Amino acid sequence: MSGLELFAAALGVIAVWLTVKQNPWCWPIGLVMVLLYTWFFFDVKLYSDMLLQVIYAALQLYGWWQWTRAGEVKQGRQVTSLGLQPILQGLAVGAVGSLLLGAAMAHWTDAAQPWL
Repeated sequence: MSGLELFAAALGVIAVWLTVKQNPWCWPIGLVMVLLYTWFFFDVKLYSDMLLQVIYAALQLYGWWQWTRAGEVKQGRQVTSLGLQPILQGLAVGAVGSLLLGAAMAHWTDAAQPWL
């Protein structure tokens, strides 16, 4: 584990702590951590993990944007439960998507662990 990777892990701990404290600095610090991990996963050819970090980066930006407009939000979202059918459909879509992603990584890239 490199020093930069340890630094990224420390940033992750700090970002979680700042989130718990409801400090808006959690978003930019979390974004830096996610971008560092994106580079690490690219460097070791774990492309699916790298893509997941890209999604996390987008979610960091979205969360930061939502946080900055907190005064504009007039009404929160209602919490509801999800039925069995949508849960099973989501699991099926996730399983098929995972198989397709693994096949794509195995066939078109030099990924170190295309199926994992």
